[in-house]
Amino acid sequence: MSLRITLGYTRMRMRDDEFRQEAERALERLYQALVRASEEHDFEVDYGETITVEFPSSSTKFVISPNAAVKQIWVSANARSYKCEWNDEVKAFVFPDTGKTLEQLVAERISEQLKAEIIL
Repeated sequence: MSLRITLGYTRMRMRDDEFRQEAERALERLYQALVRASEEHDFEVDYGETITVEFPSSSTKFVISPNAAVKQIWVSANARSYKCEWNDEVKAFVFPDTGKTLEQLVAERISEQLKAEIIL
């Protein structure tokens, strides 16, 4: 087991099976939150191996997918890629540049797209 210090928190290297399990949980929670939010806001969400968020009022699409090779969840939104890593302290995938959780990051990007605040 190896440790890495990133922006004030300790990230433990995960085994492949741990990553798959945590990524599946995180994506399922995010999907359920997005489905609830989509009932009140103008976007559609789908979940297969990845989560896609589409905005009918534009041709914009966000893609959220696990990347097992590097043990990250990647968010592609507004022509930018965000790579979230597991944070053992908060037990969630976090974008290291800002410390925001996956849910916070996605909510922020969708809010920006819709020009209306959504909370996941």
